[in-house]
Amino acid sequence: MTSVLTRRTLLPHLGRYRVDLVLLLVALVWGGSYLSAKMLTEQASVSAVLALRFLVAALALVIVWVVRRERLPTRRALGVGLLLGVTQASILWLETQGVAFTSATNAGLIISLTIIMTPVLESVAARRWLPRPFFVAAVLAVVGVALLVSGNGFAQPNVGDLLILAAAVVRSLHVTMMGHLVRGRSDSTITLTLLQALVGAAVFTAFDLPGLVTAVTTFNLAAWIGVFYLGLACSVFAFLAQMWAIRRTSAARASLLMGTEPIWAVLVGVSLGSETLGLIGAAGAALIIVGTFWGQRIEASHRLRVG
Repeated sequence: MTSVLTRRTLLPHLGRYRVDLVLLLVALVWGGSYLSAKMLTEQASVSAVLALRFLVAALALVIVWVVRRERLPTRRALGVGLLLGVTQASILWLETQGVAFTSATNAGLIISLTIIMTPVLESVAARRWLPRPFFVAAVLAVVGVALLVSGNGFAQPNVGDLLILAAAVVRSLHVTMMGHLVRGRSDSTITLTLLQALVGAAVFTAFDLPGLVTAVTTFNLAAWIGVFYLGLACSVFAFLAQMWAIRRTSAARASLLMGTEPIWAVLVGVSLGSETLGLIGAAGAALIIVGTFWGQRIEASHRLRVG
């Protein structure tokens, strides 16, 4: 009897931790994407890099879709997939364009503001406000961004920093919208993810077909490894895992767990990309991480109380 009760008690917790682990893996993979994207955009246009990323992802997903004998999408699923494809393509264009003008470290840290924005959007949608300390944590994170982009002296953020900030806003909308559109629905995760990849492949190929052809014919082995990393790990795995997890948790919690992304971005940027933060930048990075994780704990406690 004791063992049965123990299993019944532990299984829900193990299931929740499995979702959390998947989201942490997404954060780790995405944390390494900024350096790969930065290296590729030094050799080809942003649209060409994104076209290759989505084409690789779409091809892999078509193979999975056929092997699993997935059904054709319903009219609603088609609409949801196309809508999420547009928002996902917008996020990646802003991120990739932004990282071409700023450091991979800055990009990974600024995008972490999604952690603050998503719970706010969910609160607005549910008409249920978060506690005041959450907004104190949000201000702390925003101050951290201001210090981060100032470099070794206070200055206006560059265009890359602003594009990454815009990407954080759109990603918050995307994650919130995804949570409302797919949670509790029977639409296939693989089909919806494939539709997103097809939208991105079509849009960015149309934007710069000559640049895509040039990239295909000039990329060396290292560049192609970067393309496959972005296409398979950061798109196929990450998109599937993100949607699978959001079906099983809140959009706010998903964003909070994926908020470990800046930690991985900093580690990759500093260790492999030879980037530096400086004292002021390091202080800003610390404030972003403290603010976002403090906000995470407040949001999680609030959701447990009102849930």
